[in-house]
Amino acid sequence: MKQVKVLGPGCRNCDTTAKLVAEVANAKGIAIELEKVTDMAAILGYGIMSTPGVVVDGKVVHAGGVPDRRQIEEWLA
Repeated sequence: MKQVKVLGPGCRNCDTTAKLVAEVANAKGIAIELEKVTDMAAILGYGIMSTPGVVVDGKVVHAGGVPDRRQIEEWLA
């Protein structure tokens, strides 16, 4: 099971990113544990300066803007 964290203050782009990650994982049959991180200290701890950020299995894979489905598929593969 992959651990996925969406980092951001809870803005629309952050919510959209979390929804897309869940949709792609479900469509591909990939088990994930999705966590939304809104604490700014925790977000800065990942070195994210632009949200939303995405962390997969402890590695920052994205920062700033909503990722496209293809990118998400690559992260979860």
